[in-house]
Amino acid sequence: MRMDSTSVMSYHFARPLTGKTFAMSSHGDPIPMISRKCGPLKGEAQVPGDKSISHRSLILGAMTVGETKVTGLLEGQDVLDTAKAMQAFGAKIEKQGGTWHIHGVGVGGFMEPENVIDCGNSGTGVRLIMGAMATCPITATFTGDASLNKRPMARVTDPLALFGARSYGRQGGRLPMTIVGAADPTPVSYTTPVPSAQVKSAVLLAGLNAPGETVVTEREATRDHSERMLAGFGAEIETRVTDEGRVITLQGRPEFTPQTIAVPRDPSSAAFPVCAALITEGSDVVVPNIGLNPTRAGLFTTLRDMGADLTYENEREEGGEPAADLRARFSPDLKGIEVPADRAASMIDEYPILSVVAAFAEGKTHMPGVKELRVKESDRIDAMARGLRAAGVRVDEGDDWWTVHGLGHGNVPGGATCESFLDHRIAMSFLILGMATNAPMSVDDGGPIATSFPIFEPLMNGLGAQVERQEA
Repeated sequence: MRMDSTSVMSYHFARPLTGKTFAMSSHGDPIPMISRKCGPLKGEAQVPGDKSISHRSLILGAMTVGETKVTGLLEGQDVLDTAKAMQAFGAKIEKQGGTWHIHGVGVGGFMEPENVIDCGNSGTGVRLIMGAMATCPITATFTGDASLNKRPMARVTDPLALFGARSYGRQGGRLPMTIVGAADPTPVSYTTPVPSAQVKSAVLLAGLNAPGETVVTEREATRDHSERMLAGFGAEIETRVTDEGRVITLQGRPEFTPQTIAVPRDPSSAAFPVCAALITEGSDVVVPNIGLNPTRAGLFTTLRDMGADLTYENEREEGGEPAADLRARFSPDLKGIEVPADRAASMIDEYPILSVVAAFAEGKTHMPGVKELRVKESDRIDAMARGLRAAGVRVDEGDDWWTVHGLGHGNVPGGATCESFLDHRIAMSFLILGMATNAPMSVDDGGPIATSFPIFEPLMNGLGAQVERQEA
C-alpha cells in the first residue's frame, strides 16, 4: 500500500489560516490503542516530512520579505501550531494543493500578537519562536498543553536575556510565559550548557535581529538544520571546529532571500516502521527519501552496529541535505551493544524506539549520556522503563543512563497496558513493541501521536500491522 503524506489529510485550502481552519492543540479525550503480533510487514512506508525542517521552514519563511514555497511540510499538530503562531506575528500563510506559501515580514518585522500563542505539545516550536521574537520590540505570551507546560524554558530564556529580552513565567521557568522582546538588542557570545539544537537555534534566531556577530559554542555537536537553512536563506554564518567545540558565528541583520524548499521525510518518524521491520518476522520495508543529515542519523548507525539488516539505497543530496531510501529487513540475530555517549545528540529522540529493538536483542544494550531524555515531552527513560518492565523486560536506569536487558527474538512476553504520558514517541514505541511480543501491548492514550505522525496508524496497518483504537 502506497501512502502519500498529503493525500490522507482532511484539510486542503487555498486561503490564509484562520482560527476556524485549525483548532489549537489542547489535547482532547484519551484514545486508547492496542497493537497485536502480526505477520510480515511489507511495502513502502511514505512517512511524513521532517519535523525539524518543517518548523524552521515556517519560521525562516516568516522572517523573509517575499514568498517562500514549501512542499512536503509535516502537517502534524506541532507544525500546524507553528504556522498559526507565524500568522499571529504578521506573516501570511496559505496552502494551495500540496504547496505551502509563506509571505514573510522580514527580519525584525514581527508584529505583536493579539492573543496568547498556544504551541500545543511542541518544545521545538515554542523555543524557536521565542528566539525569533526575542529581539523584536514586542511582547508575546506563550502556553502549551499539560506536557509542554511542565518543560523547562530557562535554558532558552537565560541566553535570550543576554540580548536584552525579559521573561515572566511560572516557577521553575515554565509556561505560560510572557517574553518582552529587546527594543535595542545587543549581540551575544554564548556557550550552550547542554547539547541542545533547540537552545542553539533559539540563540541564532535571536541573533538575526541583533547588530554585529552572535556567536554560539557547543561542546557536543547537535543537529545542524538551523545553520544549513540560515545559510540557504542568505545569512552570513560560519562554523568552525575548535578545541572548545563547534563555534558558530552569525552576522546579524541579513537580507533574507525567499526560498523554495522540498522537505525530506523525517528520520525520527522513519525510525518506527524501520524498527518494526527489524523485529517482525519476515519483514521487508522500504522508507523512501529519508534525510540522513549526519547530526540526525545516529539511530541507523546504532542499529547497524547491533547487526540490523538495514541498508541505504539511492544515496543522493536533496536541498543541501544527504538523503537515501532506507531498506529494513527482519533481523533475528540482533546483539546488545554499548551505545557511544557522544552519539546521543544525533539520536536523542530515537532512544525510546531503540529500547524496543534492544528488548529483542541478545544481551545488554547500555545507553549512557542521555540525561536530556529526562526533560523531553515526558521523562522518557522513566516512561519506557515502566512499560518495558510491565512487558517482562528488565531495565536498569540512572540519572543519565539506562540499560535494557534483551531477551532475544520471540521471548518478550508483552501483555501490558502502558502510560504514554502525553508523549507521541512513547505511545508509538509501545505500539511497535506489541507487533512482536507474545501478547498484545496497549497504550492508555495514542492521541499525542498526531502531533508528529498523524498517519501512523493507517501507514503501519497498510504495511501489515494490527494497530487498533479501543473504546475508552
